[in-house]
This record gives sequence, structure tokens and C-alpha cells, in this order.
Amino acid sequence: MGGKPETPPRTSSSKNRDGNLYNSSRGPLFICNWLGLACLRSGSWLQAHVGEYDDYWRERELQAKKNLEKEYHPNPEEVTKHLNDRVARTLLGFGANSNTTGRELRSMRKKSAISSCKATNPIDQCWRCDPNWEKNRKKLADCILGFGRNTTGGKNGPIYVVTDPSDDLLKPAQGTLRHAVTKDGPLWIIFSRSMIIKLKEELLMTSNKTIDARGANVHVAYGAGLTIQFMKNVIIHNLHIHHILPGNGGLIKDGENHIGLRTRSDGDGISIFGSTNIWLDHLSIYKCSDGIIDIIQGSTAITISNCHITDHNDVMLFGASDSYTPDEKMQVTVAFTRFGKNLVQRMPRIRFGFVHVVNNDYTYWNMYAIGGSCHPTIISQGNRFRAPRNIAAKEVLKREFTNPEVWKHWDWSSEGDVLLNGAIFIESGDPNASKKYGVEKMLQFKTGQMVPVLVEFSGQLVCSPGKPC
Repeated sequence: MGGKPETPPRTSSSKNRDGNLYNSSRGPLFICNWLGLACLRSGSWLQAHVGEYDDYWRERELQAKKNLEKEYHPNPEEVTKHLNDRVARTLLGFGANSNTTGRELRSMRKKSAISSCKATNPIDQCWRCDPNWEKNRKKLADCILGFGRNTTGGKNGPIYVVTDPSDDLLKPAQGTLRHAVTKDGPLWIIFSRSMIIKLKEELLMTSNKTIDARGANVHVAYGAGLTIQFMKNVIIHNLHIHHILPGNGGLIKDGENHIGLRTRSDGDGISIFGSTNIWLDHLSIYKCSDGIIDIIQGSTAITISNCHITDHNDVMLFGASDSYTPDEKMQVTVAFTRFGKNLVQRMPRIRFGFVHVVNNDYTYWNMYAIGGSCHPTIISQGNRFRAPRNIAAKEVLKREFTNPEVWKHWDWSSEGDVLLNGAIFIESGDPNASKKYGVEKMLQFKTGQMVPVLVEFSGQLVCSPGKPC
């Protein structure tokens, strides 16, 4: 799989007596860029975590800006309608309709449990019923729905087999995950066996990669998380990600022929920064130091599906700055995901952008489920919201730092949602918002009743060769 890492770049960077990074040949590091990050002198916290903004990172950043403009969909309702049409066909295949009763629903779940193929939503039905999934792994890339539906990951590249769970930041060995994700060109990355990968620092990926852990029990845990920064076309599938810790930064390999200087990382499970065409599917994620999944600074064309998330406070952050208006082009789908035990808030928390939250199971929250500021558009369809016992936390939504005279104009709509245990969903915006975004064409029946079926197999799957997964 070629490519000997080059010698780390020679720099004269050091720390001054205050502990700030200093380059003796050019004075204090001075960095600014199109993503709206302030120009920062040494000692300041840099949100991008890039310690030295060299030509390599400037080129990646400029390409990311082009990707944002290219992948932004001017008619998001076309994408949401496409997803809902597929869901409707799936449910009709189960015999469901607007009059489906609880008894009939339980019967459908029982039939699903004894079926040779247990796929219960349109993404899973695209690939899970194939007993030869191991030989046809790349079929997965044809199954994406929602805003990330044009993602192909490493479909057009060779298979790369991870055999070694070790991690070296500068010279990763052949057969390790860091060696794979920093290679040039597309790769479809699989695992030879079950393993726990403890990352010493954040895993900096390059474009056109698929991490496919089917057939093995793979945990990224007890170390740093995954970073998708200034890139496009990434699929992450069937991993456990948990107990993620902040990194200390330093020199880290971030490309086949580049080693970059990083500042301290936050401890996110997955950080998506200035990136497009991303699909996160069948992940089991919990107990990260900062966020479970962050999507910030000019990211779009993203689908999060079939995940199982538990045991966390700030779950998902979509947009990190009230002043960064390019996030108005952020478009994200969250579908078929189970928000489970011991979650507090931000499922997700959104600034700007357009987010389609569809057919998810919100089984618990401590403060609120979905929040936002800076007039995002939120289309909630067919979700099941079960409020906590706390009488003060019955509202599904939270408008952050905004008075009603402002947020009453935001388009936050609910269609076909099921509200349990006193859950309250206060809609806002145009009373015809659902029609404005084509929602009246999306739901043929109240799919919220079907959420237990649609999310039944969320999280990491146990897949055996020669059998439907």
C-alpha cells in the first residue's frame, strides 16, 4: 500500500517562557482564514486546532470552501422528500398504514425478529439482506439517503485491511488505522479481527475514505477521537466510539506526505470541520469528553443514521458560532437513530442551516432534546419523543438566548411525531412551513408510530460472513 512517510518538517518552533508557541524565524504565529476564525497570535485558542497554517492546510481549506458551494442544495425539500418516500415504501412493505394499531406494530416487530433478514428501514434494506455482504462490501455506498446521499467514501479505491491496533503519530505502521486514513486516494478500510484502538492523538482523515468495521468488533476508545477537517467524501460505519479524551496536540501525520502541528483537541467522538459529503452509520457512541458529534464551520451534505447514542451531556453541535453565517448552507439529516439513556441535551443543537430530523427515537433527555439559535430550519418528522418525569423538562425544543418575538419567525415544524409522557413540541415560523418545504408530500401516514421498528437495530451490528447482517 506504498508510501513511506516523509521526514517531519523541520521547524524552529518552540515555546516561550509563558508557554506560548513561538516561531523564532517569524515571530509569534499569526493565522487567519476564510472560515471566520479570528487572526490569532500565539497563546490564543485556535478553533481549527491547526498549530501552524502552512501551504498544505491552506490548500485543503480553499478546496473545502469550493466543496461547500458545490454541495449546498438550493432546494432541500427535494432531499427530504426523497428520504420520506423511501421510508413510506419500507413501511408499506411491512403492511403499515395510518391506521396501524399497537398490536399490529408488535406483530410486525415479532416477524422482523424471526426473519432471516432483520432490516427494518430503507437504508438497511438496501444491503443487510445480502448473505454475501462481505464480498459485496461496497454496495453499502449505494444505500445512503438524506443530505449525504452523494457520498461514496472509498468505493472507487482498493480494500485496505487493518491488522494492527497500535498507533504511531509520525510513522504509522502498515496495517494500522492511522496509516490507512492518511493515504492519498480512495480506500475502503476493513478490519481483519476485533480490536480496541487507543488513539494517542486525534485521527486526522483524508478524503475519499470508508471505515467499514462489519465482521469485527472494533472499538475506538480510551484515547482521542476522529477528525474530519477540510475534506470530503467519508463514510464511517459500524464502530464503537467511546471514552474519548482530549489530546495534547503536537506533530501528527495528517496526509501521506505531510506531518502537521496541532493544538490540543477537545475530546469529541467525531469532529466534522469544513467538510462535505459525510455519512455516519451504525455507530454506538457514548462517554466522550466534549461532544459526541460536532458539525461546524462550513460543513454540509451530511447524513447521520442508525446510530445509538447514550451517556452524554452535550450530544451534537451543528454550528459553533453565532457570527459564522456561512453555516446557513449547512444541511444535515439525522435518521433512524436511538437517543438512549442518560442523555442531557443537544440532540442536536443547531445554528443556522437546515436539519431534517426524521424517524428517531428520543427515549430520554434531562434538559431538552433539540435546540438552536440563529434561525435554523428544523423539520421534525415521524420521531418519537418520550419526555422525562421532570415537569420542567417536558418541552422537546429550546430556543437558545432568543426571545419569542424573534424565534416566532423561525421555521421549526413537526409532522407525524409521537409525543409521550407529556412531551410538548412548540412549533414556530410560517404556519404553512410544512407546505413551504414540501412536507405535505413527505409523510403518507404517521410514521412516528413505527419508530420502534425503524430503529430496532440501531448502533453497531454483529455481522457474520455468509449470513444476512
